[in-house]
Amino acid sequence: MASSSNARSSAYADRRSIVPKDPTTTKPRVASGRVERGPQTPRQVQPGSGTVPRRNPSVSTKPNGGGDTDRRTERVTVTTRENVSIRTRSPVKEDVEEYVSERRERDRDRDRAGGRIGPSVARREKDVSQAAWKPQAHIIPHTTAPLASRISVPPLASHAPAALQPQPLIQFSVEVQEAAILEDLLFVFMGYEGQYIRFVDSYNPTIEKNRLTGAGFRILPGLDPSLRDLTSSMLKMATHYGAVEAFVEVQSREEFGAVNHALCAAVRKLLKDYLTLIAQLEHQFLTNPSFTLHVLHLHTLPTSKMMSQLYSLAHEILRRNSLLEDDLEDSVDDFCDDNILDALREGGDLGLGSIPGKKICKGGSVLGLLTRRLASMSGDPAARALLSTLLREASRPYMLMLNEWLHHGGIKDPHGEFLVREQKSIRRERLEEDYTDEYWEKRYTIREADVPPQLEGLKDKVLLAGKYLNVVRECGGVDVSKEVSDVPRTFEDVRYSLIVIEVVVIKLICFTRFLENVNDAYAYANSSLLNLLLTTYALPARLRSLKHYFFLDRSDFFSYFLELGASELKKPVKLVNVGKLQSLLDIVLRQPGSVAAQDPFKEDVKVQMNESGLTKWLMRVVNVAGIEQDGSGGNGLDSYQTPAVPAAAAEEDKDVTGFTALQLDYSVPFPLSLVISRKTVLRYQLLFRYLLSLRHLETLLVGSWLDHSKVISWKHKSSNRKLEMWKRRAWILRARMLVFVQQLLYFCTAEVIEPNWQGLMARLNESGTANKDENEGPRQVSRTVDELMQDHVDFLDTCLKECMLTNAKLLKIHAKIMTTCTMFATYTGHLSRVIPSADPDLATDPPAASTGSATPASSTSYDPARLDKLTDNLQKYEDNFSRHLKILLDALGYYAATETVVLLGLCARLSTANEGLPGGGLGGVGSVG
Repeated sequence: MASSSNARSSAYADRRSIVPKDPTTTKPRVASGRVERGPQTPRQVQPGSGTVPRRNPSVSTKPNGGGDTDRRTERVTVTTRENVSIRTRSPVKEDVEEYVSERRERDRDRDRAGGRIGPSVARREKDVSQAAWKPQAHIIPHTTAPLASRISVPPLASHAPAALQPQPLIQFSVEVQEAAILEDLLFVFMGYEGQYIRFVDSYNPTIEKNRLTGAGFRILPGLDPSLRDLTSSMLKMATHYGAVEAFVEVQSREEFGAVNHALCAAVRKLLKDYLTLIAQLEHQFLTNPSFTLHVLHLHTLPTSKMMSQLYSLAHEILRRNSLLEDDLEDSVDDFCDDNILDALREGGDLGLGSIPGKKICKGGSVLGLLTRRLASMSGDPAARALLSTLLREASRPYMLMLNEWLHHGGIKDPHGEFLVREQKSIRRERLEEDYTDEYWEKRYTIREADVPPQLEGLKDKVLLAGKYLNVVRECGGVDVSKEVSDVPRTFEDVRYSLIVIEVVVIKLICFTRFLENVNDAYAYANSSLLNLLLTTYALPARLRSLKHYFFLDRSDFFSYFLELGASELKKPVKLVNVGKLQSLLDIVLRQPGSVAAQDPFKEDVKVQMNESGLTKWLMRVVNVAGIEQDGSGGNGLDSYQTPAVPAAAAEEDKDVTGFTALQLDYSVPFPLSLVISRKTVLRYQLLFRYLLSLRHLETLLVGSWLDHSKVISWKHKSSNRKLEMWKRRAWILRARMLVFVQQLLYFCTAEVIEPNWQGLMARLNESGTANKDENEGPRQVSRTVDELMQDHVDFLDTCLKECMLTNAKLLKIHAKIMTTCTMFATYTGHLSRVIPSADPDLATDPPAASTGSATPASSTSYDPARLDKLTDNLQKYEDNFSRHLKILLDALGYYAATETVVLLGLCARLSTANEGLPGGGLGGVGSVG
């Protein structure tokens, strides 16, 4: 064994003495030393000195002009140094400066002796030999990665002068080759070139993509085949190390987010352990004579597998980040103009990490990638341990963001990597004119592509919990600034179930701490917001106030308002003075004794004028998407954002008066505006305008009844029996119309709105009771704020549907009947003036002026043809009303059987307006449309 060790040391010393060094190298690879003179004792070598190559016995140690005696003395000295070097078994470096000076003296002596080289050639060779290779390092530009190297890469070994190139490996023995390759591998493992192991020609360390791909290495020719194969297998680890190191520098930049930064910090710790291993291997190489290439290979096997895992993970992340060629074309297709506009609107820049839609693997995507790799590598204990460590460390910043969102309702996500996206351009001030609930629906949304697998089943709860707490925080209802303790900090607590086998016992370990954290935060946020809405902001009282004003359940004040404003409401809509109407409404609401006088929210009611008729407005809303068709989850009212009317529609609605255009508006503070949003206020306005149109038509028909009862032309019993029969027919038609309107009004208020209102209040009270119970026991969410909001919208949608305001065919038929009734009611005043011309008694005997409230002209000529014209006109009204009423009844029967059964009650009530009449129901019963 001693002899083999001596042979290896001698071979290594031979190789070290043969290979020349560059005089300008900055530092030696191995610490050099010198041994003291003596026949047996090892000598200490001082820095800067070295041995003389054994293959140059004629070169003197100290040049003295040359002489035979000096050369023989120096030859003996060299032999002594070589023997001492072998005995000490320590690798000793040669003194580079001494070697170069000796070579210069030798060449000078040769030139003097031979005289074969001319003076110009000798001078040129002297200049070349004195020219030193001086590579320089410089500082590279600063990046956003705080720990990235700012020193330029060293020059390639292939660019070094020929004088500094090592001798070919083929000239050495196998032992010397192994020693040379061992030393080179220690440098290659740290990302540097060796003397005999170089970068491949296609690799350029100044190009970032090449560094991320990893450096390829080539071995200079002449190496023993067995050593070459073993060396080639270990060079993969060096390639992986260089690529992982470049990956850490790139992914540590600011735009890649906190999760990538945490992952790079974990990888940097592993790389530090890797370098520690290389230092230990170098120590073995310098001190252990039995340290061979095979031993090095065995020591690096586990680390090589770890670096392979890190390299594969890094490349997958880089491909998703579009930093490699694979996905560059795909990333261009992912740009979204709307997202870029949103980013600019929010005041952001358009850097690599801030462009929405740009393919960047960060946040939840990185955690999902680690989780999936961990699941696929579960059979490899080393890979599982490595990936578990990386997942645990990378999830720490993500869990900080998650806990901040769950327990404080805030988002601290400067890099846009959390699963909840906040659109800061949507502010709560826009709730006053937002008809689409944009604040609640679009202010906070889920990034579906960035949801970690651990949160896939809980993402809706996570979103709602933070949204609820965000509202509570903005309203100051609950203190959400206190620090929350005992919450999971990493994804270690997200493992759903693991089966651990111990001897024969199988234990099922369930980690529910993470799930409990989400559920508790969700329950707490829901109860806090419910309590804020139901108690602090009095949501039930607000809803009752809305019912009073929009559904006219206590309408004594509103009847008085219509009487006061009748003169203004009769005008065309463009001539109505809205300010005057608002003043009249304020007077009515504050009148003592009125139901609304005690309402604390009466200041929130405002008068508005809608220039579009109700039927045309509803038809536009229905035609947007079909309000009764909810298959796509949308609603016609949701997409109908503003009551503004196009110019063409405004021209068609020239006959719209103040009565038909009147609507109320209602303003509520935040956070009640989440429940009573503009979308719901729009529904209230539609129902109000419909009820007001029925109430106004009822008033007109009652006015007609007053005319029929008080005007002398109607009260007088004429001697003409045909005229009396005509009056009876007019009275019957007016009565039928009044019954139709009253039955329809009663159905909408008593059989549609009131039952649905009671159901809404019952669910609201159930939410309040459940909220009280949650404060006493374990938190169990029975009713949520979103369910309450949906209940409110469902209540209004049900009322609209059952009041026939969401079906285009029923709307058309209903509009025709209403138009017929309105025209007849206004036609009554004209009839009161023309009847005397058809009555021979009134034409010949002018009535007294004090008999009635309205008198015909004092001198009226009798016209026998007038009665025929009146009969024809009345017949048209009867036929029109009867025909459309019959069509409406048939349509109600059809839709009651197929869609809404509650319409059967309306069908039965309206049939009383069409029974027992000659010709009732006759006259062209067409199709439903």
